[in-house]
Amino acid sequence: MLDRYTIKMVQKPLELMANKINKMGIKADHITLVGFAFGLLAFIAIIFQWYIAGLIFILINRTFDGLDGAVARLQGISDAGGFLDITLDFIFYSLIPFAFILALPQENAVAGAFLIFSFIGTGTSFLSFAIMASKQKIENPVYRFKSLYYIGGLTEGTETIAFLVLLCLFPLHFSALALGFSLLCWITTFNRIWAGYHTLKIDQQDTELL
Repeated sequence: MLDRYTIKMVQKPLELMANKINKMGIKADHITLVGFAFGLLAFIAIIFQWYIAGLIFILINRTFDGLDGAVARLQGISDAGGFLDITLDFIFYSLIPFAFILALPQENAVAGAFLIFSFIGTGTSFLSFAIMASKQKIENPVYRFKSLYYIGGLTEGTETIAFLVLLCLFPLHFSALALGFSLLCWITTFNRIWAGYHTLKIDQQDTELL
């Protein structure tokens, strides 16, 4: 919901960093892998209940996630790079709730499992529509620079990052925060299913008429 606004805010700083990194000859895929390594460090930190360290590693991971795209636009966006980026992103988003479960399994297991289940809903509806939109050559006017069609919702990247920050700042309230965010995820999922189905159906009918 907020991505279209936050992307504009961080675009210039990311482009400045990307220009310097590109001149150093560092590849976008390498940035993706290093960013994921910081995500693994966040996972380990949270397991040991080092929540502030986990928060720092999460923010570094998300910074690298924006940076690899900015560098890729300079070096040339590739399907392989987009595949690597989105795959590691979804693994990362599941790793953090799993870390909270391992940190305090008795308190966090049920809410954490429901949260990961909710991420399956948002993730599959996102990726399924992106595949079909690419097949039918549907373009997203808001995110033209993305390697996949980004279908919106209540819980996009910005909201998810804010949620992960709240988890690290208020770890004892994990269950309440996780359940609340899970409900927003399911609203997003059902909206994507409805909107995606009708968008694809209408587009296919228009194509057949041509």
